[in-house]
Amino acid sequence: MSKRYIVLTLLLVGSAFGLTQLPEKGPRSPITPQELLIAVNDQSRFLETHFIAKRLIERDPSLFLIDIRMLYEFEEYNIPGSFNIPLEELLLPDWEAYIDQDGMDIVFYSNSDVFADQAWMLSKQKGYNNLYVMKGGLNEWFRTIIQPTPPDETAPTAAFEKYAFERAACIYFGGASAGVASVPIAKKKVTVRKKEKKAAEGGC
Repeated sequence: MSKRYIVLTLLLVGSAFGLTQLPEKGPRSPITPQELLIAVNDQSRFLETHFIAKRLIERDPSLFLIDIRMLYEFEEYNIPGSFNIPLEELLLPDWEAYIDQDGMDIVFYSNSDVFADQAWMLSKQKGYNNLYVMKGGLNEWFRTIIQPTPPDETAPTAAFEKYAFERAACIYFGGASAGVASVPIAKKKVTVRKKEKKAAEGGC
């Protein structure tokens, strides 16, 4: 065997040994106040109801909706495919795996976007990524998806195209022939992606 191959073999063995000495992945680091201020001023965290409805209809597996209202409210009505974590329980260790999911867009919603934005901020402070808020909450969801209003006859073509989507989404989500209280409740089996084991450390 040539000296060149012997050297390459020694380098590979040394690199492999070095990788085994790396520390385990630790918990996410909280963001700094400056980073949080920048994130709060970024309005791109708010997602339109039409955008969310489209992804649900297309069965986008990277979208995960979290309803942060109380359980009884969730049971009365929820967006199909969503999961309930009440705001007051959001930071409990039991729910960490649901919020800290790599490759998933986590979208919080409530009746409006006030409490959902609080959930976003609490989670953002923990250092979690890909967090969003459904703009306008369920109030906007009902206005645009469940009970859309037809545009005026003089409205531009784009308005009628948007309304056509809203009507189709309305039928898809069960709002065409149902009132607010009778929209069927969706049941979903939630699969949480397992993450690497981390080192232990001490009406809106």
